[in-house]
Amino acid sequence: MFPVGPLLVPHESSADCTVGGYHIPHGTMLVVNAWAIQNDPGLWEDVAAGEGGDGIGLKYMPFGAGRRGCPGEGLAMRVMGLVLGSLIQCFEWERIGEEMVDMSEGTGLTMPKACPLQAKCRPRPILHCTM
Repeated sequence: MFPVGPLLVPHESSADCTVGGYHIPHGTMLVVNAWAIQNDPGLWEDVAAGEGGDGIGLKYMPFGAGRRGCPGEGLAMRVMGLVLGSLIQCFEWERIGEEMVDMSEGTGLTMPKACPLQAKCRPRPILHCTM
């Protein structure tokens, strides 16, 4: 729901075509706004939940889609679980304050958070043992 980069990698049309009712001449640079697609209430029944109304099965598009999708998607999907699991297993995490995490977006090409996330972590005792 909160892509790091709202725009996918630019593509160039190889032939004249029509996209969304607009004529696109050969050689035109095309930029896909993934954030706008993911947050369009005309395409999704419940934008906040990410539930698609047309049964496509693509709830989110962090790596693009189709034949021009990210070639590293498979590796990223496998490694992300290992990294997240290691962070959860090896550290104890706490929020700095009691307020909920602010998910509002700032300005910029990579859509930074408006209020940076701050958290405290300390290594779990198992990490301090020596062999």
